[in-house]
Amino acid sequence: MLAYVARRLLIAIPILFGISLIVFLMLHSAGGDPAVLMLGIHADPASVANLRHQLGLDRPLPVQYLDFLGHALQGDLGRSYRSNTPVTHEVLQRFPATVELAIAAMIIAVVIGFSMGTLAAVRRHSLFDYSSTLVALAGVSIPTFWLGLILIIVFGVWLGWLPISGRVDPRLGLSPNIHFVVLDALVHGNWPEFTDALKHLILPAITLAGWPAAIIARMTRASLIETLGHDYIRTARAKGLRDRTIVFGHAYRNALIPVLTVVGLEFGSLLGGAVVTETVFAWPGVGSLTISAIGDRDYQLVQGIVLLLGAVFITLNLIVDIVYALLDPRIRYG
Repeated sequence: MLAYVARRLLIAIPILFGISLIVFLMLHSAGGDPAVLMLGIHADPASVANLRHQLGLDRPLPVQYLDFLGHALQGDLGRSYRSNTPVTHEVLQRFPATVELAIAAMIIAVVIGFSMGTLAAVRRHSLFDYSSTLVALAGVSIPTFWLGLILIIVFGVWLGWLPISGRVDPRLGLSPNIHFVVLDALVHGNWPEFTDALKHLILPAITLAGWPAAIIARMTRASLIETLGHDYIRTARAKGLRDRTIVFGHAYRNALIPVLTVVGLEFGSLLGGAVVTETVFAWPGVGSLTISAIGDRDYQLVQGIVLLLGAVFITLNLIVDIVYALLDPRIRYG
């Protein structure tokens, strides 16, 4: 297992190198000049040229990329053109908000997906099975931004039950140094803050959970149906065991092994793919930071965000593979 982990970590190096190169080339081929955006379109050419020289944008692209890569290998992802703060600091300031949103969304997706998939498999070819299949199909078909807007209109505007933007009501005087708002309020017993933060979290979490919940439900149903057809399940039924014991005591462990892979991959996708949801709900996470950085042509910040998210995704894949082997003794990584 240790040898396998070491190989995977070595493979991650060229993957991250490829990610950084692709992002670098895409950003610099998209057009736009960070210096002009920072100084304004009416700035004189001499000032723009001077700022481009200060930022190193007048150097050849290969030199700029090698400079970025050299600093990245030392843990330095550069400084943001817009705020002049270290990229790592700016990303880590926003990353907890995205993690909090992704965890909440994944909890909702797992609960809904497992429940729907299990009931659909146990009641195969029933009305519930067909209905859940239709709902899952809708979940993977409805665009995220459309679902978010519908939830905002219904629960935020018409009914007025839930807030539609931000992480917490600014009138509560939340400290900007708090990264995980819900957890911090729960630990310190600050119930007004906890309730308010939870209300702000509900709509974006449900929006973000739509796609993975549908995928998990379909995967759970298919895997559980296959497992329930095995010989040892028929033997358990012949012994007179209750259906609940058969499903949860015998079939579930084997059926959920492939579903675990889907959960791990979807969680990584939520961390990197919350751009639309965070934009719709003005959620101050990495996704909204990425949109603003792209608009400002903040090359350093975008490269740093993508590189860090790539590293997180690779790490999550590795963790999923390790857990996969722990759950299934038949799997051995040589």
